[in-house]
Amino acid sequence: GEFSSQVGVNYGQLGNNLPSPKQSVKLIQSLGAKRVKIYDANHDILNALKGTNLQVCIMVPNEIINNISTSQKLADSWVETNVVPFYSTTKIRYLLVGNEVISGSPKDIWPNIVPAMRKIKKSLKIHGLDKIKVSTSMAMDVLESSFPPSNGTFRSDIADSIVRPLLQFLHRTKSFYFLDVYPYFAWVMDPKNINLEYALFESRTIKYTDPVSNLTYTNLFDQMVDSVVFAMKRLGYPDIRIWIAETGWPNAGDIDQIGANIYNAATYNRNVVKKLTAKPPIGTPARPGWVIPSLIFALYNENQKPGPGTERHFGLLYPNGTNIYGIDLRVNETALSSALSYACSQGNKTCDPIQPGKKCFKPDSLFWHASYAFSSYWSQSRKPGATCYFNGLATQTAKDPIPNRLNFSMDCYSLVVHDVSNAMPPSIKP
Repeated sequence: GEFSSQVGVNYGQLGNNLPSPKQSVKLIQSLGAKRVKIYDANHDILNALKGTNLQVCIMVPNEIINNISTSQKLADSWVETNVVPFYSTTKIRYLLVGNEVISGSPKDIWPNIVPAMRKIKKSLKIHGLDKIKVSTSMAMDVLESSFPPSNGTFRSDIADSIVRPLLQFLHRTKSFYFLDVYPYFAWVMDPKNINLEYALFESRTIKYTDPVSNLTYTNLFDQMVDSVVFAMKRLGYPDIRIWIAETGWPNAGDIDQIGANIYNAATYNRNVVKKLTAKPPIGTPARPGWVIPSLIFALYNENQKPGPGTERHFGLLYPNGTNIYGIDLRVNETALSSALSYACSQGNKTCDPIQPGKKCFKPDSLFWHASYAFSSYWSQSRKPGATCYFNGLATQTAKDPIPNRLNFSMDCYSLVVHDVSNAMPPSIKP
């Protein structure tokens, strides 16, 4: 289970209008998530997760790291209160000691991260819970250099004193380096030199070749992850597995925050899920074929998060539980290809226009072809009683399911959308 490519979601709670933990767990399951991370050890949430198949990641809050680092008794008490009562029925599999401590907490806490991790790990072992992996999460700002990726280097003020002991602990305990990766923030800092499509996994032509490693990159996410891979290698730990603790794209923001909108958020998250759930696994240029466990940020738009507007708009769901955009964290190309083959095998020339050389064919676009095929199949088969759900891969919509329709002829577009006054056509969910 530790090396599974199944995608999870981060369940933040910084909102005064969010559904109950019980409702939230049902919503997490409806998204197809297989894992969930919370930013504490909230007992109501852990109780709501009892009996589910969701793997759970909990967290020791930043503010008690100093105390735990100097007291095994306090570490034992925390584990006895927040882990032991739930472990038999709630799949607690990961425990993070702090969240982005280096990025947002006073410097006096930094040297105590690893000592606190050691005490928590010892306590888990005492209670027979040593299968739980212990780590901490880090943002990209722990690097002093990330470009080119081969030049990835940890900051000089933390490399030897904090990061090296951390990597030693992760190596010894066979745990993961939990990394928060946000191409949005890298892109928004330099939109003139970083192409938006490259950041969204949408570019088919833009490539970057690292002049030292000679590895070729086709998206910004891989560049960022590999810069950490090379930074760890530089400290003598080339094989520690990376876990994407957070990644996502804001669906809205302040008026001066470019690129933060629903379309870009949907595009990024659908594409990153597609990459991370691919079978066989894709990995990154520096680690081809490696599984990268991951968690999308975040479950909800959280109205009480501090900072600029984007901070309150990373959700997959509105606080009322409705989707901001359609996404299914389970969907992969294999399932979609099978469904496409089925839709196209039912006769009536359902898929003729999307064959190579025909007017609606678009190279390397499984999602477009599936959307067209599902709609075409449903248009011809709904009167006899056919459905359009294709094992949950499609959903009905009265909106344009292909935002870039100007790239296609109006004939192709009209065949997809049909007459919404009679019924709504299907579109791909992910």
